[in-house]
Amino acid sequence: MTAATGRDPRYDVLFEPVRLGPVTTRNRFYQVPHCNGMGYRDPSAVARLRGIKAEGGWGVVCTEQAEIHHTSEITPFIELRIWDEADLPALARTTAAIHEHGALAGIELAYNGMNGPNLMSREVPLGPSHLPIATFTADPVQARAMDKTDIANLRRWHRNAALRARDVGFDIIYVYAAHGFSIFQHFLSRRANTRSDEYGGSLKNRVRLLREVIEDTVEAVGATSAVAVRLAVDEMIGPAGIHKAEAEEVIGLLADLPDLWDLTLSGWENDSRTSRFAGEGAEEAFVTGLKQLTSKPVVGVGRFTSPDAMVRQVTKGVLDLIGCARPSIADPFLPNKIAEGRLDDIRECIGCNMCVSGDMTMSPIRCTQNPTMGEEWRRGWHPERIAPKANDARVLVVGAGPAGLEAARALGLRGHDVTLAEATRDLGGRVHREARLPGLAAWGRVRDYRVGQIDKLANIAVFRESRLTADDVLGFGVSHVVLATGSHWRRDGVARFHLEPMAFSEGVEILTPDDLMAGRLPMGEAVTLYDDDHYYMGSVLAERLVAAGKRVTFVTPASEVANWTQATLEQGHIQRRLLELGVEIITARAVSGAGGGEVETICTYTARPRRHAADALLLVTARLPDDALYHALMAAHADWPTAGITNITRIGDALAPATIAAAVYAGHRFARELGTEPVIDTPPFLREVAALAD
Repeated sequence: MTAATGRDPRYDVLFEPVRLGPVTTRNRFYQVPHCNGMGYRDPSAVARLRGIKAEGGWGVVCTEQAEIHHTSEITPFIELRIWDEADLPALARTTAAIHEHGALAGIELAYNGMNGPNLMSREVPLGPSHLPIATFTADPVQARAMDKTDIANLRRWHRNAALRARDVGFDIIYVYAAHGFSIFQHFLSRRANTRSDEYGGSLKNRVRLLREVIEDTVEAVGATSAVAVRLAVDEMIGPAGIHKAEAEEVIGLLADLPDLWDLTLSGWENDSRTSRFAGEGAEEAFVTGLKQLTSKPVVGVGRFTSPDAMVRQVTKGVLDLIGCARPSIADPFLPNKIAEGRLDDIRECIGCNMCVSGDMTMSPIRCTQNPTMGEEWRRGWHPERIAPKANDARVLVVGAGPAGLEAARALGLRGHDVTLAEATRDLGGRVHREARLPGLAAWGRVRDYRVGQIDKLANIAVFRESRLTADDVLGFGVSHVVLATGSHWRRDGVARFHLEPMAFSEGVEILTPDDLMAGRLPMGEAVTLYDDDHYYMGSVLAERLVAAGKRVTFVTPASEVANWTQATLEQGHIQRRLLELGVEIITARAVSGAGGGEVETICTYTARPRRHAADALLLVTARLPDDALYHALMAAHADWPTAGITNITRIGDALAPATIAAAVYAGHRFARELGTEPVIDTPPFLREVAALAD
């Protein structure tokens, strides 16, 4: 170990400084630009979020994309803006927060072109050619082909934005040509760029605008700020799109113009694939060899959480800087923990993309592993610090699922004596069960991190195989009882489409996800899976059934499979996988009955019925809280004073079933707020309200 830090010498290479043009980063940990659902609406929250990353040891901390001009904005999405001087105070707050902890601040300047519908500004979008706007919501808007005056204006707008960025303290200023979100990628694309002038046709012509803007940016700010280019190296659609061989040519043409190359896949759903569809370091094959085409440093991503994997990227000559977005969200202090030899304390990203859903739903970022993400300013939550206990109250936590484990861990850190009672032998609750399903193994990290941290705390006593009754709880002699008893899947079909229980006849086996997770498979071969949950569970269980040799028909009232996973960038990957597995997909229909070896469905628009053969029906619908213990304790309320109980609180799925991220957050919030006065009539968090214009 390195004596001064406790760091394993194998990881010393990660802490070497790297020169980026006129600036130098203190280490190789690079938080690449990532969105957060807050942008220009919540500037103080954004600044605090980035500042904590810098405090956690990241050498470079970047913003999300920042719109450079009102003629290209992506309403309803909420990103940063650097349109004019009015945007600079908010951005200055971010650079100050990053610089306070010794990191370099980077900004990703963005002109979205044919990805910007301009719903707020109502300006006509600009693109290389006359084509429809390419957005997530298929807005009925077209971009007009830019003429030479438009190109000159764009170059001036970008230069002005770069100067503004420099003036508020950004050390690294991006020219953005990635993810399908940038005008410069649109000009590079032979699909989007059908021009016949000097900006279209050959690759040399298609790269012309990118070259000009890089040169403009270097000329404007290159003496004080590094100029980075974020480049899409593969759209993963073959030769019809940008692909690695073409990216090699682009880098060859521009090799040493920028100070840094940031290499990504395109679109965003490929660059940020979930752990179901890509493992750690999955982008290595796409970027290997590109570093050799330039003398300038290269950064890339791969959902890196292992320091050994990071070191390999550097020693193999693949990357100079370890780019991270999601791992820096799951653990903003990841670099410091490696530096201090505390690898067991790293909250490893599980690759669920709950963080992405914040941006996609225009709501503050959240993280399954890190419940403080997005709450650093709003609630004053720090990912590594928590206030000591306000009193000596002892706490009983019933249920060791994600909510119970997090509540126990955080309460233990505060100094409370905690008893954690789990009814089964295994800790983790739903996480333990779901992590054994196809593609979800990484989700076990939610359990493993918390169990590992609890094991280090002597003031937490864990009891397995301890199913408690109300009398047991009353006999514990604790002040506070936390019920994190989870939930179970419904067997009656109630969810979004059916709000009342369905009646099923004999002749079709009825199952729920709980049955499959307990190891029970349908007896027959033909299984109809009815998904009115619309998240990951239905598609994961379809994979499980196919692997068991079942013939699966996937029925959903939605227009596509797992439609909420648009928010986690998975929907296309999920539907493609099911089709490749031979799953029959029936959309816009709801199961209306089952019996006699058949399942009946109705059209969600016309209610016209249809029947098909099925041996079993798997219902992936709604869930019900496991709250029998809560109601038994409420019935014994008169006995609380004698038992010394002050309050009994339900958290997580035991209160209202939701995501694993919501359960972890609920456990953490309870622990943070124990001993404080509840805030009911006003928001329990800070918010910024727009100032009225004169």
